[in-house]
Amino acid sequence: MKRGKAPASRRAEIQHLYQTYASGQTILPACALLRFLHKEQNELTANEETAESLIDRYEIEEIARESRSMTFEGFLRYMESKDCCVFDQAHTSVYQYMDQPLTHYFISSSHNTYLTGDQIVGKSHLDAYVSALRKGCRCLEIDCWDGPDMEPVVYHGYTLTTKILFKDVITTVEQHAFEVSAYPVILSLENHCSREQQEVMAKYLASILGEKLLRTPLDHLTTGDLPSPNDLKYKILIKNKKLKPHIDTEGPSCTETEESVDEGEEDEDEDEEDEDHQTKAKFWSSKKSGLKIKVKALSDLVVYTKSVKFISFSLSKDNQNYNENTSMAEKKARKLAKASGAVFVQHNKRFLSRIYPAGSRTSSSNYNPQEFWNVGSHLVALNFQSLGLPMDLNDGRFQDNGGCGYILKPPVLMSSHESFDPSCSQHNLKPTHLLLKVFSGSNLPISRSGKALDSFVRVEVYGISSDSHRKHTHTVKNNSLSPNWDSDMNFSISVPELCLLRFCVREQTGLLSSEFVGQYTLPFTSLKKGYRWVPLRSRDGCSMDPASLFVFVWYS
Repeated sequence: MKRGKAPASRRAEIQHLYQTYASGQTILPACALLRFLHKEQNELTANEETAESLIDRYEIEEIARESRSMTFEGFLRYMESKDCCVFDQAHTSVYQYMDQPLTHYFISSSHNTYLTGDQIVGKSHLDAYVSALRKGCRCLEIDCWDGPDMEPVVYHGYTLTTKILFKDVITTVEQHAFEVSAYPVILSLENHCSREQQEVMAKYLASILGEKLLRTPLDHLTTGDLPSPNDLKYKILIKNKKLKPHIDTEGPSCTETEESVDEGEEDEDEDEEDEDHQTKAKFWSSKKSGLKIKVKALSDLVVYTKSVKFISFSLSKDNQNYNENTSMAEKKARKLAKASGAVFVQHNKRFLSRIYPAGSRTSSSNYNPQEFWNVGSHLVALNFQSLGLPMDLNDGRFQDNGGCGYILKPPVLMSSHESFDPSCSQHNLKPTHLLLKVFSGSNLPISRSGKALDSFVRVEVYGISSDSHRKHTHTVKNNSLSPNWDSDMNFSISVPELCLLRFCVREQTGLLSSEFVGQYTLPFTSLKKGYRWVPLRSRDGCSMDPASLFVFVWYS
């Protein structure tokens, strides 16, 4: 990666390192470079061959190359390359074990994927599905309603959001599902259609998705009851409710077997005190008029992701099947996480669970996904079109493992011997001590006023509540090109394997006010030790290259 010319302050910092290891010589021999890699960068597997390959890659002076040495300019090119990025470059490819059952993974998930704006008058657009898939999203939501001319439509019911055709959504998914990831896509259907239009939906799913659609259980599973991401490569799964095998049309259980909306998004939103009651009344009126799932063709397409309503952990433990999953609104999930965190973790070892934003979030705002990853929830669904901290965390979490949309949950969430409650301080775990030195910035943008920034860096740790902290540097005034903070920060972290680290550059606009400039979020487990540069991303997640930070990282 070719980067902009380093400002004077960073050159000085890197020159000091170079001179320390060159020991007064004008060039850095391969053996001295190797010492630097071992001692400062913690590249413990590096050998002389490694050092020489770096010389071949970054040194352009022929005399230095022939003597297996590096000039300062070559060393600077190395220090500004991806080899010295704070994000472990080995994690830009799939490296995790992908043969565990689906319940062992966090899965990148979108809420009301079709929307490009708010939940009331926002536009529905096929591009929203393309964008989510290209970000590595693996669980897409489709809200299905009866449309004219027997064509089911997708939109946010009982609102002024625009409508798109169901068949066009499925065609778009078929075209883009596996552009950035080979691992399975889950289509979460929230189904409000009549029997006739459900038959149309089933026909489109089968005809458009073809061989990509999983229609029957797999013959041979790698492990356990549920298949693994590897078992399901290049497959699309339907998440929906199913008809029960036998329906007693005379008995009182009839309305339970002819199940309506998939998610229980409407059902479970009854628990939300701030729900729109008028919309609710309209929905229940429609429900009673006969909008129920009766179509076997659609029901049969649900194989490993059958949605059932969550009642309690004890009922799930005794009655829920391995291929059944539950959905709940954030408020209910938050209450359960606080009151029964350890039980929630146990539940998520066995069954897939999906969390979705409260119905009151009409502006398409998002909750903090970390609180639900802490209890092991798999499908923590966010409004992908909404910018800000929650999506920064989601992007940071899922850039790991090659951006494939599946992240193996850490052992603390999957251990069969130990009970883990994220709401309690983990006194039994030896804490990890993280030292960060934030040296300087490079090529930051100018402020909206056209002047150089008055900037500071805030470092935020997101994990279990006792691990979540933030610290910041002092403010450097009137310097966008090369602000120098030279600040030390120390953090004590008890469950680092759940943590995300967020570097956020902010502009000081008043005594107690500041504005976002750029940020970068990554998992603690992808953090490289040593002298590293931190790329910055804009509010919409785009690279701000060559803007970056220069830091030193160590933990033990």
